[in-house]
Amino acid sequence: MEQVLPALQQAGGAQGIEVAVATEALVESKKTVVGRLIDFFREVRGELQKVTWPTTEELRKATLVIVIFVAVLGVFIGLMDTLLQFIFVTGVASLFR
Repeated sequence: MEQVLPALQQAGGAQGIEVAVATEALVESKKTVVGRLIDFFREVRGELQKVTWPTTEELRKATLVIVIFVAVLGVFIGLMDTLLQFIFVTGVASLFR
């Protein structure tokens, strides 16, 4: 019985929060399109302020890693293309001569 009681108390609290949020949503739905748009941009601004932006050094390191990875991948794809072209074009053509 003691184990069930705290769970029921927490559930009631959660329902109270849900009711408050639902009531707030009903009030906000009566705003005009312009009012909702302004609220949207205010919320976007608030969320952007919460973002942890990388430092210049972190950005440079990440960019360098990406550029090197893309270069290595490009060389690998180029080598595979050359190898497969040699095998299929030259090798297969020599079988039918």
